Amino acid sequence: MSISDGYTDVPDCKVASIVTSLQMFKRPQPRGGHAEATWALKKVDSIDPDSYRTLFRRVGEDWLWFSRLELSDDELRRVLAEPARELYVFKEGQERGDAGLLELDFGTEGQCELAFFGLMPHMIGLGAGRWLMNRALDIAWSRPIRRLWVHTCTFDHPGALDFYIRTGFVPFHRQIEVADDPRITGVLPESAAPHVPLLKSG
Repeated sequence: MSISDGYTDVPDCKVASIVTSLQMFKRPQPRGGHAEATWALKKVDSIDPDSYRTLFRRVGEDWLWFSRLELSDDELRRVLAEPARELYVFKEGQERGDAGLLELDFGTEGQCELAFFGLMPHMIGLGAGRWLMNRALDIAWSRPIRRLWVHTCTFDHPGALDFYIRTGFVPFHRQIEVADDPRITGVLPESAAPHVPLLKSG
């Protein structure tokens, strides 16, 4: 498939981003960083759809995460109940509760996808991202995998791609994703992701 050089129009009701996939084939050397004694990672074996969506929104609304919000209750339950999928919640502290999300998909033999990885806005810049990534690497590479991969896009935090590369991931594929703007369909509020212009037809 080829894409012509130059500009391509995107309808006002759509959003378009460049998606970069990255991978690694061995456990990288751990990177140190700040850590609070109260930080913890909790494996979640069962969660109801509304609670999951609330966490998903709080972590991803600023970056236009919407894929899981478009699923029905039954569809979401099926995804989260997949035996090879593991959900973890980053706990800021016992009193403040959930502040981040980690989801690992071991559904392909010998591989793990870092399916979702993120923190609530108030935790960004405190070293929690590095702490959470170190936990993710520990879990993933404790299993018999040969490859760990992740994807990020141009809607994500501006430091996300560099963070993954510094972690040891290597970019290997790039795509353009076009989708209905979730702020227009009502999946997310119009205030979500202010760095992505909201264009309405008419």
